[in-house]
Amino acid sequence: MKYPSNIKKNYKKPITYGNRGMDLEFLINEACKYYIENNLAIIYKKPTPIGIVEVDYNNMEIKKAYFKEPSTLDYNGIYKGKYVEFDAKECHSKTSFPLQNIHDHQIKHIKNIIVHGGIAFLIIGMNEKYFLFKGEDLLNFIKNTARKSIPYNIIKSKGQELKFNYLKGIDFLEGINIVYEELIK
Repeated sequence: MKYPSNIKKNYKKPITYGNRGMDLEFLINEACKYYIENNLAIIYKKPTPIGIVEVDYNNMEIKKAYFKEPSTLDYNGIYKGKYVEFDAKECHSKTSFPLQNIHDHQIKHIKNIIVHGGIAFLIIGMNEKYFLFKGEDLLNFIKNTARKSIPYNIIKSKGQELKFNYLKGIDFLEGINIVYEELIK
């Protein structure tokens, strides 16, 4: 930006990592509400279990708390008689999705869901697009490569691109129908 005496000033927005994924989660929450209201699926965001240590009762405010256990995945529910569980992940890299964004206990949990006949996946927000990336594809990638990130072209080719809808948010049921067609019949 140029100011009156031809002084050029650059302003950079500070990077904050605290609310990464909140936009994606908001869109998924809107979709979940729509699905429940229209009797299409029952899917909820799971609360992270916390232990409360100190409370300010005058202001109704939690002052100190801790996580009781590692959380598994963000959302769970049922769709067409199948158990569904998934996690929302956003990535600012244009070229790959870092596997460090997925914790080991989450990968183990995804395996367990699949073994028991459930549907597990990630919704990945990347390059201003959203993809449903099957748990099976995630596990196969981890098993068959030493890479520390999933290249964007693999997410794009193996994942199902999800559409944004002003009524529904991100329509992930359409993605489930396409990629898990054989399971939900």
